[in-house]
Amino acid sequence: MRLKHLLKTTHQLGFTQVALFALYKLGLKSGYYRWATNHNASNNYQTPTTDYRILNTPFTIPSREELLKILGNEGTKTLLTEANNIVNGKFCIFGSELVEIKLDFNHPLSYWTDYETGKAKIPNIEYQILNTALNLPPSTLDLKLIWEPARFGWAFTLGRAYHVSGDEKYAQAFWRYFEIFDAGNPVNMGPHWMNGQEVAIRLMTFVWTAQVFGVSSESTNQRKSRLVQSVAEHAARIPSTILYARSQNNNHITSEAAGLYTAALALPDHPQAEKWRKLGIKWLNWSFENQIDENGEYIQHSITYHRLVLQLALWVNTLNTKSTKGHEGKSKKLSEPLRPLCLKKISLATRWLAELTDPISGNAPNLGANDGAYLFPLTNADFRDFRPVVNAASRAFLNEKPFPEDEMSLWFKVEDSKLKEKELSNLQTFKPSNLQPSNLKPSTDTWAHLRVVDGNLRLAHAGQLHFDLWWKGENITLDPGTYLYNGEMPWDNPFSATEFHNTVTVNRQDQMTRASKFMYLDWASGHVVERSDSRIVAEHNGYRKLGVVYRRAVSFEKNTWRVEDNLIPNTKSLNTYRLHWLLPNWEYELESREKSIEISLLSPHGLVKITFHSLLFTNMQLSTVRAGELLHGDTAKISPTRGWYSPTYGVKIPALSVALEVASSDPVKFASKFIFQN
Repeated sequence: MRLKHLLKTTHQLGFTQVALFALYKLGLKSGYYRWATNHNASNNYQTPTTDYRILNTPFTIPSREELLKILGNEGTKTLLTEANNIVNGKFCIFGSELVEIKLDFNHPLSYWTDYETGKAKIPNIEYQILNTALNLPPSTLDLKLIWEPARFGWAFTLGRAYHVSGDEKYAQAFWRYFEIFDAGNPVNMGPHWMNGQEVAIRLMTFVWTAQVFGVSSESTNQRKSRLVQSVAEHAARIPSTILYARSQNNNHITSEAAGLYTAALALPDHPQAEKWRKLGIKWLNWSFENQIDENGEYIQHSITYHRLVLQLALWVNTLNTKSTKGHEGKSKKLSEPLRPLCLKKISLATRWLAELTDPISGNAPNLGANDGAYLFPLTNADFRDFRPVVNAASRAFLNEKPFPEDEMSLWFKVEDSKLKEKELSNLQTFKPSNLQPSNLKPSTDTWAHLRVVDGNLRLAHAGQLHFDLWWKGENITLDPGTYLYNGEMPWDNPFSATEFHNTVTVNRQDQMTRASKFMYLDWASGHVVERSDSRIVAEHNGYRKLGVVYRRAVSFEKNTWRVEDNLIPNTKSLNTYRLHWLLPNWEYELESREKSIEISLLSPHGLVKITFHSLLFTNMQLSTVRAGELLHGDTAKISPTRGWYSPTYGVKIPALSVALEVASSDPVKFASKFIFQN
């Protein structure tokens, strides 16, 4: 059975990926990575021929006046309030709850490879502070909760507050936290050195903070020298295990490449700088060219990871292209532009995210893995507001300004697109309707997205034909999100399953085969069958193994959205079909009529009436659940995971889960209507 699984994985993921991962595991087991990273660290500070401990300044920092103009009085007040929380020891983890900034450990540390191989474990007590703050079960042992504070994302808030106010307490706080981390996490020791991506993210933050706090009286020569040394130590850790990042073929390789490239530009006279630069630009070009498809969608099929890769593109785009005088008096070109194909792919990715960003709220469908990733929070905007990144990327890569100027655009210095005019004119042929053929935007008040994926099928969630509906900035039909990867059952990444999405499940099975906590195989392929300005028809083949074709039609007329689901079996076998809708936790009334069920949902902007109908209405079973508790329907056992929505990692809030189920050996049709009333 294990051999069969390995063969299937190799066939569907590709031999290269599986082989690279096997080599990484072999390197861990043999002790090679322990030797290699220790060797790199010990050789990192051989006596150089030049003094490379002076950090180059690769960014152009906006002026205080520019920032104050954009922020205004209220924005400045909001920024300083958040920065003061950080000074006092707390930050908003994953953009949600205030938790303690914990950067060191209460147990003796082992070499990072010991944690990867399971020889060393993090004691449960290390998790308890975060578990309590996030209201998680005490038994939750999720490494992401440990890693997140040590990404130093909150340092961007301190840096912004310092640059705006000039108050030395913000610089003082940064250096205090840096020294706690530095003393408590010696190079290559402990969980914070396990993962090359985590190391790269921290490295980029250190380079940014070194420049922003560089003029502070708190930034003594000794502190600055140690920070530069730490940047070099972080950079030296990455190349040894870039094999693992390549095996994942996702954000890991892009982040690590950006980290190496940043270190090379920040430390141009370091003996390893040229190696870091070559590795960095090589894998940056490869990532953008190969991981973004012709529709502009990122390989991870995740709205937050799509934003992450655009932020990395903006970061690299912002690094100075000027030449500088080295310590030997020679002029050096520090940076190398991305290839034209990269810029084209990034431009398409920008437009893809723009088309999925609600213009009123800035929110977007919660599709795919959402583990709270937000690398460079250079804005006061909420975690779920995608407009700052869309706006900055649109200005940088499309010469467009879809939203008013935001602080993030200032920090990323995106006045002009890097594309040539000819390339920009070619991009105009990629109309939004071509990039998002399953979007309908019939008016300024309402729009919808039907999830249809064909082509690059490394899907992390089994949500083909999932339907997201928006009205006046409110998400009416919800994608549940992620919540936790590593909670105790049943909270070990449950929301990736088909049953939690707004689509139809056949015989209670996923559309795809769940191979592990993070991976599906036997990917379901979807395609658009028919398309007009007011109607989309699409289908997927995820239930071909059951002999069932699933086709969904979505249309809009006046103030009414219609969703028709047709399930067509090619045998006379008895199948159970379950239509599911996840709705916001608003006041509602439910009424069963002669041949339909009606739910009146009270939104902040008026009543939303939802009706459900099936040709087999008399045999249809209805159940409604909120936060794991049955409200209407059969008294059968209800899963505690049903009726929740997770806007960001580690957070779940009640939602209204409505399911309609019928059993039949004939074709089945469900009809759902969403009617908006002011």
